[in-house]
Amino acid sequence: MVKIGKSTPRAELASLRREVRRLRSELKRLTPSLEVLLRRRGFAVHKEQPSADLLVPAATLQDRYYRFLHKYSFRLFLRDVIKHQQLFTAEQLARYSTARTVRAYIAVLEAMGMAELRQGGYGLLVGPITSFGATLEWYVAELLRREFGAETIWGVKFRGRAVGGDYDVIAKLEGKLLYLEVKSSPPKQIYDSEVAAFLDRVEDLAPETAVFLMDTELRMKDKLVPMFEAALAQRSAYPPQVTRIERELFSIGDRIFIVNAKESILQNIGIVVGKAVRRGSCEKND
Repeated sequence: MVKIGKSTPRAELASLRREVRRLRSELKRLTPSLEVLLRRRGFAVHKEQPSADLLVPAATLQDRYYRFLHKYSFRLFLRDVIKHQQLFTAEQLARYSTARTVRAYIAVLEAMGMAELRQGGYGLLVGPITSFGATLEWYVAELLRREFGAETIWGVKFRGRAVGGDYDVIAKLEGKLLYLEVKSSPPKQIYDSEVAAFLDRVEDLAPETAVFLMDTELRMKDKLVPMFEAALAQRSAYPPQVTRIERELFSIGDRIFIVNAKESILQNIGIVVGKAVRRGSCEKND
């Protein structure tokens, strides 16, 4: 029996969660919205969060799906499913995981109403889906929202800007703007023009923090870092250095980051968010 006047650990946790929700609500009230932060920079959203090319289940199933997307093997599986979306088998998709794991992942898609058994294999019930890109953007936006309390939009197009293209994910974090370019392709499929376009968008949008995120566990130092070094050298006689933070995470100054999925996207974005928050605290103290 619980004694009156004493709280249980479960009650204390519930109270703490209520207080966190209250503080987040108060912070949102006291700081400008993401829309306002963009408007102050002269940006007006034309389109955002397209649903046409999205491989995501109904809202009631998205919590479980989101947790599966933390797994690199599941994201690789989804890319192969999209390539063979009309008809695929577990054996056909067992390039990066065992056939047993792939069968379990197919069962997840079936249970979520996104795939069905067909003669000779399975097929997607949604689509057609042209690439994994939009789904990866959705996942990264959800990660920032769920894990770090950020206000997010993804798949963003602006009107009336000299610099064009999509802004994959934009977030408001502690009153500051965070922009992420999200790539589902391996480094060998990234071109100089894409790096240059990212740097153009960073210059135009002027976010406090920008991230070039690649959903790969391959090395970044071999090709991607030299591409950034070359692009920076074309823009300045005295370009900033690309510096390794740890493993395959790199920074350009203290505001631009190059990140991959080694260990996990959540962990690596968490490192960037931590640096951004600490930098903001230091600027306030100064």
